[in-house]
Amino acid sequence: MDDNGVMTSGTFAVALLIVAAAASRAAAQAPLRLVEHVDFERYAGTWFEIARLPFKYQEKCASDVTATYQPRPDGRITVTNRCLEANGRMQEAEGVARRVNGRPSSVLKVRFAPAFLSFLPMVWGDYQVIALGADYDHVMVGTPDRKYLWILARTSRIDEALYRSLVEQARSQGFDVARLIETRHTATP
Repeated sequence: MDDNGVMTSGTFAVALLIVAAAASRAAAQAPLRLVEHVDFERYAGTWFEIARLPFKYQEKCASDVTATYQPRPDGRITVTNRCLEANGRMQEAEGVARRVNGRPSSVLKVRFAPAFLSFLPMVWGDYQVIALGADYDHVMVGTPDRKYLWILARTSRIDEALYRSLVEQARSQGFDVARLIETRHTATP
């Protein structure tokens, strides 16, 4: 401000940066916009990872990342993640997903830790469906803290326009899409 109480251009620029930073933090804290309903019978099967935000348990995954979902009689879902490591070894992890009471079917908790640790809340990770193709051909899953994001499809490649649209949706929900890693697939299903 100058002597007359008028904001100078430098002060105005700093004020704009503060407002923009606050708005960005507020967007990151807002709940994710979720898909209303997920039919897990239609969701079942194998999905190919198209892109992801870096995830420590996938550090060794060099290519061919898939996730297979299979509904169980107890209402939970068996989740099997696979990928090919750089050394050619197939890595596999099996877990279980469960619905969260009082939340839409698009909100799940997933556990890959041993079953005897199920009572510990920290072994259950967030899994929230934030985009889903009407014919269940693509899906985007994220975590409420915006640290993790996966774009999956029924085939190993998707249309570039669809990919850009999903990335823009993720950006609008506060995900750092500049850090997205596109997944390489060695075979085309």
